[in-house]
Amino acid sequence: MNERKRILVKTVLAATALACASGALAVLKTPAVLCHYTYGGEEKTMRATPVASPYPVEPIAVGSYFLFKVVLKAEPADLAGIKIYVFADRDPVPVPIHQVNFPYPPHAQASSGYGFTGRHWVYEPVRDGEMQYWCEVEP
Repeated sequence: MNERKRILVKTVLAATALACASGALAVLKTPAVLCHYTYGGEEKTMRATPVASPYPVEPIAVGSYFLFKVVLKAEPADLAGIKIYVFADRDPVPVPIHQVNFPYPPHAQASSGYGFTGRHWVYEPVRDGEMQYWCEVEP
């Protein structure tokens, strides 16, 4: 291989590596969303990371009735947003009982100390239970 081709190959490889690294850094720079939820007196935290599509995101079981799903879509900018769903775990399929959408990045954290969502309460229509949650951008 002559010297000119060798330099061209090195330049192309360096540019490719730089493009891959900057794409990976863009994903790493997107902060996760932390959702703090309480059910039956027990508080837990769920971490949602950026996804390309909301469909593969699986909800988590909260108690024996609720399914909780948080979708963070950071790109492209015109479709970016945070969607929070609570489903009733019913047969034959889960039934949505609560849904809320927020822009990404969120405009501001709530002054109440409950992140960008404020505090939400969701109730079981059958068993009279209650789930509470609030979400924040990971510090």
